[in-house]
Amino acid sequence: MDTAFKVVIPARYASTRLPGKPLLEIAGRPMLQYVHERALQSGASEVIIATDDRRIMDAATGFEAAVRMTSTAHTSGTERLAEIAEVMAWDEQAVVVNVQGDEPLIPSALIRQVAEGLASHPAASVATLAYPLHRGAEVADPHIVKVVLDKDGYALYFSRAPIPCQRDDPSGTDTVAALRHIGLYAYRAGFLRHYKDLEPSPLEEIEKLEQLRVLWHGMKIHVEMASEMPGHGVDTASDLERVGKILSANGDS
Repeated sequence: MDTAFKVVIPARYASTRLPGKPLLEIAGRPMLQYVHERALQSGASEVIIATDDRRIMDAATGFEAAVRMTSTAHTSGTERLAEIAEVMAWDEQAVVVNVQGDEPLIPSALIRQVAEGLASHPAASVATLAYPLHRGAEVADPHIVKVVLDKDGYALYFSRAPIPCQRDDPSGTDTVAALRHIGLYAYRAGFLRHYKDLEPSPLEEIEKLEQLRVLWHGMKIHVEMASEMPGHGVDTASDLERVGKILSANGDS
């Protein structure tokens, strides 16, 4: 499928665990630059870094990225994407992929896959990816978000709890039928413009999962099985060290 799509990389300087995270160096380059390169390799027609911090803007300009300053009032990356969609006056049906600025190992193939997943499912407002979990400890881990689907591949629910719950094996020690959600999203630009008017849902507040707002308001999220593993994101100093070793081993530095 020849899908036209755009990528926006929301990048905040503030981070509880790693202040200035997008600009932390990996093999002599800011982490954000690796993410930007992966996005360019996906075949996106436009790649824009969206930030509210001049330091990130200056760094992005330094590696010749397109960058836009956005409001400091945004509480999520989705809101930042919505501002970009509005400012750029993108068509209502334009496909926009949100690539997090702390994912330097994100495969470019997954960026394209999630864009194509949305383009091929007109009933969906949002598309995302998942992959099977086979270890009970992962299913029980509240830091790992699970998703359950209907027969057509649309999300029924996302949760930090073990879903589906195996009544006959609640410990989940055997092979399980759980799916791990990958936090990579594609949106239609028209949905993004509408998103700011959607009231947060009680479920979203309980689970701390923003995507539940979409389901709460009766809109569809299509989920495909990821064509490959997503790679490690960076949340801690140890993550940064691990990712640096992987990139160096791959000669990507």
